[in-house]
Amino acid sequence: MLLSLTIICVVAGGLLAGVNMLTADAIALSKATALAEAIMKVTPEFDNNPVQEAEIVTSSDGASLLIYPAKKDGKQVGAAVESFTMNGFSGEIRLIVGFDAEGKIIDYSILQHAETPGLGSKMEEWFKTDKNKQSILGRSLGNGNLRVSKDGGDVDAITASTITSRAFLEAINRAYSAYAGTDATTGATGTDGKSGATSQIDAETGATETEGGEL
Repeated sequence: MLLSLTIICVVAGGLLAGVNMLTADAIALSKATALAEAIMKVTPEFDNNPVQEAEIVTSSDGASLLIYPAKKDGKQVGAAVESFTMNGFSGEIRLIVGFDAEGKIIDYSILQHAETPGLGSKMEEWFKTDKNKQSILGRSLGNGNLRVSKDGGDVDAITASTITSRAFLEAINRAYSAYAGTDATTGATGTDGKSGATSQIDAETGATETEGGEL
């Protein structure tokens, strides 16, 4: 009886391990595909492999971010930057944002968030909408960080979701800070601001609010 149970446990364990391996491979492939699609979405047309050429760059506030350089005929035409903030209404927000060689925002894609459906979750499209001062596409941060209007900036916050909006812009500013520390032409790190903007930019976006301040 004991031997039978042992054999059953060993077989079951082996099957579970096999399933986990297959599942892990599938998940890894899915994540890799999603990343490749996100990079293509937010960068200019390229003919290199941004993922293989990715590098870790430190933003002005000390965060380590992954930068995926986009190159065309050997010349860097932009990059995608993975960024984050821990200050969302429901915690962490992760995104990828693309810049052109002049440091202008091309597009962005939200990778992970737990913001309120119908409110903070609107960030996925809100800051792309060409209405009033919502869109951040085409903007350059060379003259300073993006801030919501309530903090003296010129970006319209998501209605009833100021905290989410501030957090989102914090992640965008952090991404630009890291990108501005690389030469947009050669991809080399440095502080000469050749990416079209000042190389050291404060990633802070303004005063934080308590949860009750999500207005």
